[in-house]
Amino acid sequence: MRLDGSESDNNIAKLLRTAREAAESFQNRAYLTQTWELSFDTFPAMPLEMPKPPLQSLVSVKLYNADGAEVSMDITDFIVDTDSEPGRITFKSGKTWPSITLREINAVKFQFKAGYTDASKVPELVKTAILVYADHRYENPDGDDVPEAFYTLLWTNRIVPV
Repeated sequence: MRLDGSESDNNIAKLLRTAREAAESFQNRAYLTQTWELSFDTFPAMPLEMPKPPLQSLVSVKLYNADGAEVSMDITDFIVDTDSEPGRITFKSGKTWPSITLREINAVKFQFKAGYTDASKVPELVKTAILVYADHRYENPDGDDVPEAFYTLLWTNRIVPV
């Protein structure tokens, strides 16, 4: 960015935040630590691939029975695979879903943390793409186009949704 010193730190921070969010959206990833919730209407098949890699941890697993009552599962019953890309969750040996009747929608909810634990671990290609996007927005505040270089830099490690 060609800054002349008159720019507001808030405006630059906003441009960088917008660029990061656009990059995360395109790559279907989380760069900073974030808490997400994944909901299912029925018991999902295991192992379960988690969105928004990299996966950091499993926070909770909640079920809702036919009466709407919440049933919390013990997260120590699960194996959390943070080495795979994307991360996965499955039951430990001998563990399984409980025998309950689930409500019709959003009956199984996984809360998890995703993103890099340290900003220095965010790939350099991603950091460069964020700067390309923010610089373009700074130089073209009224435009709505996105530089092709942004997508080119991010395409390599994009998680394509199935």
